[in-house]
Amino acid sequence: MPVADAPAHLTRGTVAYRRATLALFCAGFATFALLYCVQPLLPLLAGYFAVSAADSSLVLSLSTLSLALCLLVSGALAESWGRKPVMAAALAIALLLGIGCAWVDSWNHLLWLRALLGLALSGLPALAMAYVGEEFDPEALPAAMGLYIGGTALGGLLGRLLAGLLSDIGGWQLALGGIAGIGLLALVLFVWLLPPSRHFRAQPLSIRGLLGNFALHLGNGELRRLFGVAFLLMGGFVALFNYVGFRLAAPPFSLSSTLIGLLFTVYLIGIFSAGWAGRLVSHIGARQVLQGGIAIMLSGVALCATPWLAAVIVGLGLFTLGFFAAHAVASGQVGQRASGAKAQASALYLCAYYLGSSVIGYAAGYIWEHAGWLPLLAALTALFVAAGWLARKL
Repeated sequence: MPVADAPAHLTRGTVAYRRATLALFCAGFATFALLYCVQPLLPLLAGYFAVSAADSSLVLSLSTLSLALCLLVSGALAESWGRKPVMAAALAIALLLGIGCAWVDSWNHLLWLRALLGLALSGLPALAMAYVGEEFDPEALPAAMGLYIGGTALGGLLGRLLAGLLSDIGGWQLALGGIAGIGLLALVLFVWLLPPSRHFRAQPLSIRGLLGNFALHLGNGELRRLFGVAFLLMGGFVALFNYVGFRLAAPPFSLSSTLIGLLFTVYLIGIFSAGWAGRLVSHIGARQVLQGGIAIMLSGVALCATPWLAAVIVGLGLFTLGFFAAHAVASGQVGQRASGAKAQASALYLCAYYLGSSVIGYAAGYIWEHAGWLPLLAALTALFVAAGWLARKL
């Protein structure tokens, strides 16, 4: 509970600012590495467990679905329990479940553990966004949020890249266990570096109050549009990366798991674009940067429709650049446009974000299986056009 003479917010250039941004970078890294390390393994898992491409995506979709649904609970509880302790506990439990995933030999058991992993991780993203909104100086907030999103991009990159490499060495089991081990280091750094919350004000745990906060946020038209953008963009982003591995593993490309995993190095672009977009907001405005990111995503989808590997790689790079720029801006706007109960506002945003990942990511598998690659890209184009229309109304 802060006192009247609570310290000022974290400002750029200070040691506390650097420690906090690095800690949040580690948190975003570990979250996305654990969550998405299975993505390049989907063709292997489909073969090992004898399931379809769409069903293999459940190993990711169930994690993001449980994360999305439980975000509403963890985001609400965090208004009473605080920020750092809940985030650290959530990440520690997720790491234990990640290690457990490497030891199962049953498809159903793997799905259960992945669903529980998503539940555990639900205690982290919304709280990290709320921490940024509360502890950082408003002028430094877009850049800090960009660094956090950059951490998620690096986690997504190394989680997928190392999973592909380790799977060629020792199978999918080594891949999942190895990623959990790296996440442990990120947890240690996070706990050591993150300053305690100084501006958090605990709210009494009240169901009526929590529901009232949700109603307040859902009644905000600006926030509703941001939630819609999150659902559409994240759903389309995950869908493309879920099934591009199947596309590239098949003729005429016939790439190995390691080479498919290497393609996720395009996430390095996301690290750059998230921070760059956050800084650009103060110069040209959030709506313009958000629309520009969506336009770049559409150009990337167009290149992925070509039969040339070089063009597909460039397309994935543009697609990733546009997505992380748009996500960094949209997530930063949630904290600025929410009037109080910022963790719950962030939880609603991320609930929509991960619901999109689960619903669209799974449904896109049926388009891939029954219609093919080009119809899948056409469906994703429609989603992004709809997101651009929502962004225009901000």
